[in-house]
Amino acid sequence: MKWLELSVDVPPEFVEPISHIFYKYGYGGVAIESPADFNPDEGEKAPVPETLNVRTYIPKDDSADERRARIEIGVKLINHIHPIEPLREREIKDEDWETNWKQYFNPIRIGKKLVICPTWQNYDSAVDDVTILLDPGMAFGTGHHPTTRMCMELLEETIVGGEKIIDLGCGSGILSVTAIKLGGVSSLGLEIELNAAKVAEENCVLNGVDEAITILNGTLPNYRYSEEDFDLALANISSKVIIELAEHLTQGLRIGGKLILSGILESSLEDVRDVFHPIGVVFDEVMTDGDWTAVLATKR
Repeated sequence: MKWLELSVDVPPEFVEPISHIFYKYGYGGVAIESPADFNPDEGEKAPVPETLNVRTYIPKDDSADERRARIEIGVKLINHIHPIEPLREREIKDEDWETNWKQYFNPIRIGKKLVICPTWQNYDSAVDDVTILLDPGMAFGTGHHPTTRMCMELLEETIVGGEKIIDLGCGSGILSVTAIKLGGVSSLGLEIELNAAKVAEENCVLNGVDEAITILNGTLPNYRYSEEDFDLALANISSKVIIELAEHLTQGLRIGGKLILSGILESSLEDVRDVFHPIGVVFDEVMTDGDWTAVLATKR
């Protein structure tokens, strides 16, 4: 069989929305070309490039035209938000398909000891490394987006061990997996998109933490999130949804519990603060990466 390789170069903050489109209409997953010239085994961090190459593959069969058209529509919609390069395509042979996938997946180091690694690579972990395994089909929530990276860095800073966690809009489950591997005792992941929830479940199994993490297709309010029963709330979504669900997100936290909020544009930060302050949530730390912010907060 022959395949079409579809690819586009985008700024890091648009990797995940493009990946989501590619994952939905492509075949089998999404490849993201990581920056070269760094060695994670030596503790070097990946440089943050101006653009990353995102690609997917579709079989040249009866579904090819429709798949390509839907992907092109998605790319054009994102281009209205921020100018990006046009979609590129090339034909490849069946025997080259797997090789094309794997050459673009490399380990990514985040924070002091977190490493995101594709499943087939033999990564020589350092003694203190916490490794999160990802399959190529699980591209959204990969650590490439600034909001995900900042959340993971704040998790590394916050988790002390034994925490009960809620992860609102869990996507691929990467934050729940990270939290448990850092020492959290349990996590409840809520995700409104059924396909993403299934991916999160698979990711939990892949990392051997499925017994500690429950993934539900839904959002807040949820009966599993009872009042003052959780130690840490995660929400890497959007400022609009965070504002809408602020009270529900807060009421399930114990006094002194922590919140990690991200997906917030810097221009919306004060709007988010204004919603949480009256309900007893104090912002302790604000991280910024480009136009994006992440917040570590405490319920008083």
